[in-house]
Amino acid sequence: MMNKREMMLDLVAGHAPEGYTPAAFFLHFGPPYTEGRAAIERHLEFFRYTGMDFVKIQFEQGLPEWTVTTPADWGRARRLTEDDFAPTVEVVRGLVEAAGNEALVVLTLYSPFMWARHLAGDALLEQHLRDYPEEAVKALDISAENVLTLARAAKKAGVDGFYASTQGGEAFRFGGTNRFSSTDIFERLIKPFDLRVWAEIGDCPFNILHVCDFEALYADLTPFLDYPGHLVNAPLHVGERVLSLREAAALFGRPFMGGLERKGALATGTPEDARRAAERALAEKPERFVLAADCTVPGETPWENLKAAVEAAHRM
Repeated sequence: MMNKREMMLDLVAGHAPEGYTPAAFFLHFGPPYTEGRAAIERHLEFFRYTGMDFVKIQFEQGLPEWTVTTPADWGRARRLTEDDFAPTVEVVRGLVEAAGNEALVVLTLYSPFMWARHLAGDALLEQHLRDYPEEAVKALDISAENVLTLARAAKKAGVDGFYASTQGGEAFRFGGTNRFSSTDIFERLIKPFDLRVWAEIGDCPFNILHVCDFEALYADLTPFLDYPGHLVNAPLHVGERVLSLREAAALFGRPFMGGLERKGALATGTPEDARRAAERALAEKPERFVLAADCTVPGETPWENLKAAVEAAHRM
């Protein structure tokens, strides 16, 4: 029998396992599990307890901040080195050594826009990208280089790929005071830096495109259809529509990962509730599919609920 590593690689190569659906869920473990041996052991404990089908490492270092008072300040943000990412790379290396022979190991990779918005705040970045694009785009450029530095260091440590997250195209960002004036800002200023990162990680055997709706919904997923990624994890609520799992898989033309709401039965119900929710999603699954939540589940989510959902997937 194939191990989980071989099975997931076979899935992205075009072959769905019979009578078995892979599954994976993610949460932040919180202090004191953010770095070092404690983080490695906690990720392993979660992986083994839930029975999920690959290891996904949370990025827990935090994101840099920067004082911005004028548009020119964006271009002075700090450029990070591989040494700055040593705590994360240590966790990557430890999990590759502990679990890499049996399962794929991927690292969360936040997008340049997500990094830049943490430098000095969402509202200021959006306002400056709209009104002073030549200056504000330097924040995206520096952030992209920092993300690339992290990605290269993780690849050296043996990571199999990345859970690469993107934001910036949510519906709430367009219109209103200090918001983007049009979707052109995403296409012209934000997306190219996402794709710069994807050009670096594209040689990895297992990458997941995560269209992040942690804060709000999207009116349209079309801007993300040409993003790379072996799997896609994206919202099903799009504008006025709720896509089926099969529609989502067909839209992106590759295996889809999702089916469960992060704040639904997984987080608030019993293991039996989670199992039933999983079975309802699995009844509508496309041929190549990974059962998961639409984003990271709340940190207090009972592990028993996630295990129940994974076990349901492994029976179907």
